[in-house]
Amino acid sequence: MSLFKSFILIALSLLIVNCGNSDDKKNNFSIRTSAKDNVVKLGETIKLSVNNPNNIDINAVTYSINGQNINETFDATNQKLGVQTITATVDYGDSKEEVSTKITILNNQLPKIYGYNIINEYPHDITSYTQGLEFHNGELYESTGQYGESKLRKVDYKTGNVLKNVDLAQQYFAEGLTILDNNIYQLTWRENTGFVYDLNTFEKTSSFKYGQSKEGWGICNDGTTLYKSDGTETIWLLNSETLTEDSKLQVYTNKGKIIGLNEMEWINNKIYANRYQRNGVAIINPENGAVEGVIDFSPLRNLVTQHQGLDVLNGIAYNSETKTIFVTGKRWDKLFEVEVFEK
Repeated sequence: MSLFKSFILIALSLLIVNCGNSDDKKNNFSIRTSAKDNVVKLGETIKLSVNNPNNIDINAVTYSINGQNINETFDATNQKLGVQTITATVDYGDSKEEVSTKITILNNQLPKIYGYNIINEYPHDITSYTQGLEFHNGELYESTGQYGESKLRKVDYKTGNVLKNVDLAQQYFAEGLTILDNNIYQLTWRENTGFVYDLNTFEKTSSFKYGQSKEGWGICNDGTTLYKSDGTETIWLLNSETLTEDSKLQVYTNKGKIIGLNEMEWINNKIYANRYQRNGVAIINPENGAVEGVIDFSPLRNLVTQHQGLDVLNGIAYNSETKTIFVTGKRWDKLFEVEVFEK
């Protein structure tokens, strides 16, 4: 081998070694928690400490969870559920080092079980692949899905007659909808796009892109903030002015996360969320993501016309005038008005 070739090989080898080690910085410290497997429930307290294998003289340690300062004795009473990040800032000598660890916060109570009574049954378009359902001033609005079939509608819920209709372009699969400040907000599934319509004219006035979430499933609002599901355990909180995903909730029980959150409705300061393919609804605390109750609507599926293409329960709306809940499903020919009670 020539001297020139040998020189080139040695140079390349050194370059590969140097590149591989350039970001290989090891932390001097790590965080220990007293929680088994780093899992804690609401109301429990855990101890935090810093693992210091090199016995470095530490001046001070400060802890925080998601940017909020906490003590080394951490009380999980008033925290959001799900996977959260605890960070320790270690001050030693003339240096500071930040290390972090993940903990999972669960609810400390079983969800309550709710039943229902059927008050009325109304006709529903059997071709509608219902994705979103909402009452506004006693009138029913619906978003339907499937490529080439997606629509935005205003419906006379007592007769099933369509009062207004807008067809979406074929490349869009419509999902949930909600109404706030005379605007209709409609999601699409995988197109990373939401649409805004004028409530009175159904004219499309703007659109918006999703942020960290990859899909659009369900949406509701509390009169100020929009809440958006994406098919996972996460509910994103959108600023109604900027439509940016400013924060999030993770939906958990006392056992673990609840995924498949679909169409949602804001009812009496709680989020009611359809669980995809479960034919049930989770009642969620919007402050921390805790599932406080569940409603099993699966018997309703047997009360509609059985046909090819019949799909799962999806669509929940609260009529503030009647103070009752309305539910339906994808390609169901009935809309059910129900009252819910705790068993």
